[in-house]
Amino acid sequence: MKKQRGGRRALALPVLALTAAWCMAVPVLAEEGESFADTIANTSHYYNTFWALVPSLVAIILALITKEVYSSLFIGIVFGAILAANGNFEMTLQTIFNNGIVASVADSYNVGILIFLVILGAIVAMMNKAGGSAAFGRWAQTHIKSRRGAQFATTVLGCLIFIDDYFNCLTVGSVMRPVTDRHKISRAKLAYLIDATAAPVCIIAPISSWAAAVSGFVEDGSGLALFIRTIPYNFYALLTIVMMLTLTAKDIEFGPMAKYEKNAKKGDLFSGANPYEGVKDDVPEGKGKVIDLVLPILVLVACCVVGMIYTGGFFSGADFITAFSDSDASVGLMLGSAFGLLFAIIFYVARKSFTFREAMGCIPEGFKAMVPAIMILIFAWSLNGITSYLGADLYVAGLIENSAKGLQMFLPAVIFLIGCGLSFATGTSWGTFGILIPIVLKAFPWSAGNPISIVCVAACMAGAVCGDHCSPISDTTIMSSAGAQCEHVNHVSTQLPYAMTTAVVSAIGYLLAGIFAVKNIPPVVALPFAILFIIIVVMALGKKTDSADN
Repeated sequence: MKKQRGGRRALALPVLALTAAWCMAVPVLAEEGESFADTIANTSHYYNTFWALVPSLVAIILALITKEVYSSLFIGIVFGAILAANGNFEMTLQTIFNNGIVASVADSYNVGILIFLVILGAIVAMMNKAGGSAAFGRWAQTHIKSRRGAQFATTVLGCLIFIDDYFNCLTVGSVMRPVTDRHKISRAKLAYLIDATAAPVCIIAPISSWAAAVSGFVEDGSGLALFIRTIPYNFYALLTIVMMLTLTAKDIEFGPMAKYEKNAKKGDLFSGANPYEGVKDDVPEGKGKVIDLVLPILVLVACCVVGMIYTGGFFSGADFITAFSDSDASVGLMLGSAFGLLFAIIFYVARKSFTFREAMGCIPEGFKAMVPAIMILIFAWSLNGITSYLGADLYVAGLIENSAKGLQMFLPAVIFLIGCGLSFATGTSWGTFGILIPIVLKAFPWSAGNPISIVCVAACMAGAVCGDHCSPISDTTIMSSAGAQCEHVNHVSTQLPYAMTTAVVSAIGYLLAGIFAVKNIPPVVALPFAILFIIIVVMALGKKTDSADN
């Protein structure tokens, strides 16, 4: 025993010495009045280089290999912090915690989203307790007779809730889970349907938080008009909807999703563990009516719309479109959901669905249901913040700006692919088109006579949504998993082949659109070609799964 202790002491000394040397190796201290971001920009050897994207790639690869997202994201954060601090121990710790995790939680926009999630979770818990979800399930059992019908209903509901992708993910999931479970649709397929009707629908809806965000990146005040002009050229969003409808109509799947759907038809909805198995809906049989689900959701949607236009100055004289364009989605959704929660409490208590005390008990229950999504969101935001410190946006912007002038014919496809890569690596679509749109408009100023500019802006938006759709660290992907109550890595691995197939066809569509624009042919002609191509590809790749209920 003494020998072992002595060995441990002997080993501890060099470890302590190395740690002390690491702490003192690169003294990275902010000068007085200098921000933390400026300090990293001035001192990190990896700033504005390819290494700025590596922490996100590390997190993504680890998540796909280990199928464990929390540790993968945290390792990515640690790796990025080491690069930002040049290996300095003290600065690495500051980057991980003070300027990473704490900063992301303290950000007012992020706090608004977290509050919105908690409130939405509470409303969903109340709906379940009142029997609204069960009642809708009973109604759906009468009116939705097949797996196809359940999937079509999920797609239609997702398209109707176009105001915001966060709201879409959690609402569609809570409403449709009982229906899809009854028709033996896997949770992975439900998560895909939710995710594919979240960002891809919001990015082509003029009245949405996404339209407001895109409008804010256009300096001359014509952002909403530009957004509307880009809708026919947003190939990824449009082709994603076409793919969903084709898969559902033909009852075919391909890639890992085929296995999950085959297992679901045998009764195994998860093809593995259910991470939400502790969240149970304890609803007495026959309790509740459909109105217990529908009315609170309608009021919630209306309150969220009012909340968003309020933040945009509608009640101070701005018109509806301008107010929506200038809205703050975080504050608007937070305020709207708060009033939606207040209505839900009054409504359910007045209907004697449960007591006021039981209503208050639903709030922590809703919070518990959202904990997995909240944890992943916080880590994803922290990782995104660290890659921003490392200048990932500037690195990608430089690649685009240096090559834009000589690639006019191929520029839409190139912009789309770069947008995919940046959004996939950082997990943020808004940040991606926030980087790329100003660069494109600088290279090709938008005007009625410059179609290549409109196509390229659409390619920015489509690439950002595509990368967001594929990335396991995207907040929308995370919340789609939460809405479907599906294992997050299962959702990512089953969705990826579908998203990548759509991305390849979209890139071909942008290549055609760029050629048409240069040749003075209307670029929109590329859209029907792309739609026909995606249908052919899906039919060629897809195979029917064994089913007794078609």
